[in-house]
Amino acid sequence: MRGTFAVAGAALLFVAAACSSSKPAPAAQTEPAFRVTGTIKEIMDSVVDPNADVLWESVSTTINRQGTTEKQPRTDEDWKSVRRSALALVEATNLLVIDGRKMAPEGDKSENPDIELAPEQMQKLMDADRAKWVENAHGLHDAAMVALKAIDKKDVKGLMDAGENIDSACENCHKQYWYPDQKPS
Repeated sequence: MRGTFAVAGAALLFVAAACSSSKPAPAAQTEPAFRVTGTIKEIMDSVVDPNADVLWESVSTTINRQGTTEKQPRTDEDWKSVRRSALALVEATNLLVIDGRKMAPEGDKSENPDIELAPEQMQKLMDADRAKWVENAHGLHDAAMVALKAIDKKDVKGLMDAGENIDSACENCHKQYWYPDQKPS
């Protein structure tokens, strides 16, 4: 009797193995991980520029007839506010490199056609060398990370120095995609 169960069990395993396919079942249709909505121009206008401005304006020295005024984060709340902008700037760089994101809304025109390229020209440049686009976004990410680290240390000088690096990272990208033909002044 025991032998009959063994043979029946072996037969059942053989049938189960024969019925299974070596090909995996087709994957269920899934939604893309990202839903690209805003354009690069819109992300620049709504996330990158305002948050970079907060960092740049967070440390300054003003000298006028009334004397010298030093502006810098002083309270925990000041540092927290500047940190929010640094983190938003860091993460915005990831938004800039999501595949499928367009340079500007359809039909958008250059605001200064004598100086800057049209959005469709910028798009062509980005599409022609995607790796360079990503490299520029990573350059901004790295510069903003320096600011974030300075903020976490409450290092005013480090934050000020990081601002210069953020400006350079922005300018490196703009020279390629926004106004590549502009001559240095």
